[in-house]
Amino acid sequence: MTTSPLPERFRRQAVSPEEALGRVLARVRPLETETVPLFEAWRRRLAEPVAAPHPFPPFRRSAMDGYAVRAADLPAEGSSGEALLQVLESLPAGAVPRFVVGPGQASRIMTGAMLPEGADTVVMLEMTETVVRAGADCVRIRKHVPKGRNVADVGSEVAAGVRLFGESRLIGAGETALLASLGMAGVPVVRRPRVGVLATGSELLEAAEPLAPGRIRNSNAPMLAALLREAGAEPVLYGRAADRPEEAEAMIRRGLAECDLLLTTGGVSVGDRDILVDILAGWEGETLFNKVTMRPGSPTTAAVLDGKLLLALSGNPGACFVGFQLFAVPALRTMLRHPMPERAAIQARLAEAFPKVNAYSRYVRSRLEVREGTVWVRPAGDDFSSLMTTIAEADSLVVLPPLKEGLEQGALVTVIPLAEGMFGS
Repeated sequence: MTTSPLPERFRRQAVSPEEALGRVLARVRPLETETVPLFEAWRRRLAEPVAAPHPFPPFRRSAMDGYAVRAADLPAEGSSGEALLQVLESLPAGAVPRFVVGPGQASRIMTGAMLPEGADTVVMLEMTETVVRAGADCVRIRKHVPKGRNVADVGSEVAAGVRLFGESRLIGAGETALLASLGMAGVPVVRRPRVGVLATGSELLEAAEPLAPGRIRNSNAPMLAALLREAGAEPVLYGRAADRPEEAEAMIRRGLAECDLLLTTGGVSVGDRDILVDILAGWEGETLFNKVTMRPGSPTTAAVLDGKLLLALSGNPGACFVGFQLFAVPALRTMLRHPMPERAAIQARLAEAFPKVNAYSRYVRSRLEVREGTVWVRPAGDDFSSLMTTIAEADSLVVLPPLKEGLEQGALVTVIPLAEGMFGS
C-alpha cells in the first residue's frame, strides 16, 4: 500500500523565538532619509546627528524683569549703602539697546531682552524702587547683587557647533523646541516604513457589516494598523482575502511590491483552509520559518520575496498581537534606525501564581505595577490566544521559559514592557 506525503502544513521544523527573530532581522535594513517640516517631525527619528549652527542664546539676554546695571555701581556685600542710577531706556524683548550703560546708569529691561553694552548684571524688579531726581527717571537699589546675576551669556545653553542630538534620536517636545530655536525648519528623519496589512479568511466581516451566522468581524487588521502607527509606520490596508489561494497570492504579491513589509493575519495553521501554508510552499519566495516554539502563535511564519519581508501572523487576536510585538516591532525598529531593535526586558515579580506548564516559551499579556519600590506583574486576564480583552488591558508581556511546573506568587520573571519609554524600553 502506498501512502501520499504529508501536506506541507504538517511538515514544519520549529525554531526558537530567538532564532526566528534573528532570521527576521537579518533580512531588514534601515530605511533612507527624507526631510520634513519641523511641525511634522514629532515622534520621528533623526536620520543624522544635529549640531548647533549658532550659539544659543545668540546674544546676552536678561533672565528677569528688572534693571540692567554695572555690578560695580551696586552696594558692596554686607554694606548698608544704596545706589541711585539714572534710567536710560526701557528694553522689551526683541528691542535693540540704543545706549551703552555707563557709571551711575541703568536700563529698564524685560525677561528675554538683549542686555545693553556696559551692563553685566540684572537686578530683579522686586529689589528696586523708582524715583525721579532733577526731572530724570532713576532707580534706587539698596541690596548687593553679584556680577553676572540674572544674565544669560551668548551660548550659555548651547555653544555653536555642539552636537545636540545623535542619529536615531526620537523627536519629542523638547527636541522640537531646540530645533526651532536653532532655525531648523526642515528636519532630516528616517522615512516611515510602509507596511501592508492583509487579513485572510472567508468568515471575516468588516466592522460596518452586520453580523451573520458563522461570521466574525475583522478585528486583526484594525488592531495591526493601530499598532503600526504606534510603532512609527504607515499602514496600508489591503482589506480581506477569501480562502482562495489565487486571490490571496495576488494580493500578497501586490502588497510586497508596494510596501516595505507585509503583514498577513490568519491562514497559517494546519486547517484545510489555511491557505498561506500552501501559497508559501508553492511560490519562488524563501520561507525563513513556519513554526516557532512559543505560545501563543506557534504557526507564525516569515518569508522573503524580492527582498521584501512577509510576516504571516496567527488569526487568533492574542497570538496576532504577540507575534507583532516579538517580530514586527524589532523589524520596524531596525528600519527606523532605532538604537535598540529589541525592546529592553526587565525583571518583575508575579503578583499571582501561574499554574500552567509550558512545553514552549510562553508570552503572557500582562500589566505592570510598582508597589513599595518593587515591580510586580500580573496576567491581564485569561491566557487564551483568542481573547481580545487582554490585548486592551496589556502593557507588557511576561516571558516564561518552558516549564515542567507552574510558578508561585512572587516568583521573579522576565517582562517585556510594550509602551515606548516605560521602564527604559
